[in-house]
Amino acid sequence: MTSRRAASIASRLSGRFSSRFSARLSPPLAPPAPRLRWAAALAVAYLAVAGCAAQADNANQAAAQAAARPAPPATAAIAAPASGTLLPPPSQLYGDLFVAVQTAQIYPDQKTFVDATPDGDPATIVQLYQQQKSQPGFSLKAFVAQHFTPPPEGGVTPPPNQTLRQHIDWLWPQLTRTSTTVPPYSSLIPLPKPYVVPGGRFREGYYWDTYFTMLGLQVSGREDLVDNMLDNFAHLIDTIGHIPNGNRTYYASRSQPPFFAYMVTLAAQAEGDKVYQKYLPALRKEHAYWMQGEATTPRGQATRNVVAMPDGAVLNRYWDASDTPRDESYLEDVTTAKSVPGRPANEVYRDLRAGAESGWDYSSRWFGDGKTLATIRTTSIVPVDLNSLMFHLETTIVKGCAITRDVACVTDFSARAARRAAAINRYLWNRRGYYGDYDWQQRKPRDAVTAAALYPLFAGVAWPERAKATAREVRKTLLQPGGLATTTENTGQQWDAPNGWAPLQWIAIDGLRRYGEPALAKDIGTRFLSDVKHVYATEGKLVEKYVVEGAGTGGGGGGEYPLQDGFGWTNGVTLKLLGLYGE
Repeated sequence: MTSRRAASIASRLSGRFSSRFSARLSPPLAPPAPRLRWAAALAVAYLAVAGCAAQADNANQAAAQAAARPAPPATAAIAAPASGTLLPPPSQLYGDLFVAVQTAQIYPDQKTFVDATPDGDPATIVQLYQQQKSQPGFSLKAFVAQHFTPPPEGGVTPPPNQTLRQHIDWLWPQLTRTSTTVPPYSSLIPLPKPYVVPGGRFREGYYWDTYFTMLGLQVSGREDLVDNMLDNFAHLIDTIGHIPNGNRTYYASRSQPPFFAYMVTLAAQAEGDKVYQKYLPALRKEHAYWMQGEATTPRGQATRNVVAMPDGAVLNRYWDASDTPRDESYLEDVTTAKSVPGRPANEVYRDLRAGAESGWDYSSRWFGDGKTLATIRTTSIVPVDLNSLMFHLETTIVKGCAITRDVACVTDFSARAARRAAAINRYLWNRRGYYGDYDWQQRKPRDAVTAAALYPLFAGVAWPERAKATAREVRKTLLQPGGLATTTENTGQQWDAPNGWAPLQWIAIDGLRRYGEPALAKDIGTRFLSDVKHVYATEGKLVEKYVVEGAGTGGGGGGEYPLQDGFGWTNGVTLKLLGLYGE
């Protein structure tokens, strides 16, 4: 295809996309048409690269038809894959015994029991419990100790006098696990290849953590582990139908922020475009999982992870297929639900679970009153981070389909990405001057300024002038001596002030650098790096989260469990920051 031919097609496509999107946008903030032309031109560019000149006219016609539709048709995405067969979670395997153990707090951490391994089949253990529990002198603690082996205590002693970089390189093998086979009736889901866990109580692999861990693994030259974990996630998509929160049966009813496409992009930067082709089927299956119900959900309503907006745009929310207390936090969830007697408990449980899917468990972002966990309403919120990630997933699928010369797929997903970009900039832009969440039930923006505001910059979906406005607001509102605060609210929850988290620092830094704000990016990065260095110098470890309101104040607090060390994503982001801003 000649450049003149490609330009001609791009011009025709962009005109059709732009006219449709401009009509949807609020007049005071509508961008000039050229800003939206990249989405249409992207499709044609990929067709040209893939050598699909003979099919370009068909692509042009199909793209125009796709752009004219208010919502994707039922056949626009491949069908969601059927879920694989998994053991039920411990709450179902052990029933009354599970409730008794968690309610009695046999272990200080509710996660310990659900990670324990039984000494026999659950039905037999439950039968023994029913027979013995009313006998004189019965001890539930002794019964559990007799029939279950708790997970081993973590913790290793590092060699003395390691530099920060040396310590992280030393940690990777300590945090690497293999679970090709697991003990009978374990809650652990086996994986075919080795993987890195976060550390501490987090003894399994976690979905969104892994991307930030991979950033550091690449710096350390551990491409083997990056490839292994990509293969593990593709395996989970093929066998379960999605990437669960973590590889535990009690996590299988939900996912986490969809960073798989970013992991593929990361590997492709090192290994070439073959990576897109290899993981394209998994990428499309993941997209189908998140979009279940898109073709049948009426406007103004939601199905699973899909929200149909009033104008026909389709966006996503966090959700969970179960509406019971989380196995790993059973007592905490029951207590929360009891604190709001006028609200159905299953509704509270669903919103708590959806909050866990968000990765921000928990934050004022999800609270009705912006202050208390009991008002949580995660499923009512269209999150700016999730939809930015979905935009990147769709554009990554475009790349993969272009490489495989699948013109229909390129056309479809280019149109999807363009529609989502328009919807993000309509619904997830707050007229106060920053990106944020939207309450789809109340049909109004959420006004809180949070670190999630920088996700559209990270994903490349922000308009340039809005990126600059968001950067100004973040500098004014969230920048602290130790880095970027998560929110402005101090609620006692871990994803609120005064805490800062490594993944959110990286999202901010990378996004700001993409949009011509390197000074603010460096300011955030060097401040957070100073905090990490201070804690390492005084305590000899890297931790899950940090207090950023005050330089060098130490590890963060709040939430449902004590501060954890290790720590996968902090290690990864720290190595990237050391590379950018020096030791």
